[in-house]
Amino acid sequence: MDIIRIAKNHQAGIRKMGKASSREDWKLSDSLREMITEYAREDAAQNIYMGNKFLALRKSEVAKVAPDRPALMGKLNQEMADMKEIQEADERWLRLLLGEPYETKFQSEGTGSAIHVYDGNGEEILTYTAGVGWHEKESKAETEVHGAFKAVYYDAFRAARQEINAGVAGCMEAQGGFDARA
Repeated sequence: MDIIRIAKNHQAGIRKMGKASSREDWKLSDSLREMITEYAREDAAQNIYMGNKFLALRKSEVAKVAPDRPALMGKLNQEMADMKEIQEADERWLRLLLGEPYETKFQSEGTGSAIHVYDGNGEEILTYTAGVGWHEKESKAETEVHGAFKAVYYDAFRAARQEINAGVAGCMEAQGGFDARA
C-alpha cells in the first residue's frame, strides 16, 4: 500500500472539507441573541416551543463548529471496504488519510473491532464498528452552542408567555370573568 500516494490524493480534499471544532471560533453575538429572542416571542404567541425557525437557526450555528462528519465517513468508506482492510491499516495511515486535525485509533480487543475518530481537540467525534456502522458523537463545541441557544430561547419564551398570560388575566378581570386568584 503506497501511503504517500494515498495521503497526497486525500489530504488536500480533507483539509478543504474538514475542520477541527473550536469553541473559540463561535460566539453568541448580540444580533444572534436578538434573533433567538424574536423567534421565541413568535413561538410563544403561537404556543409552540422551539419552532422551525429557531431549530433551523440553531442547526446552522451548530454546523459552524461541527466537524464535517459525512466527509470523514466518506473518505474512510471510500478507501476501506470492510473492517479487515481497516484492521490491516495502521494508525499512521489513517491519520494521513483523514488529515492533520484528525486522529484515528483502531480497537481490536473486546467485543469487536472499531475505529475511533478524534478531532483536533482530542474529542471523539465518530466511531465505526462492523456490526453497527457509523455513530456520531457530539463535540463539546457543539454542546456549548446547543446550550447557549436553549438558554437564551428558554428565557425569552418564558418571559413572552408570562406577558401573554398576564394580558389574558387582565382581560378576564376587566370583563368581570372568573378570577382564579380569588
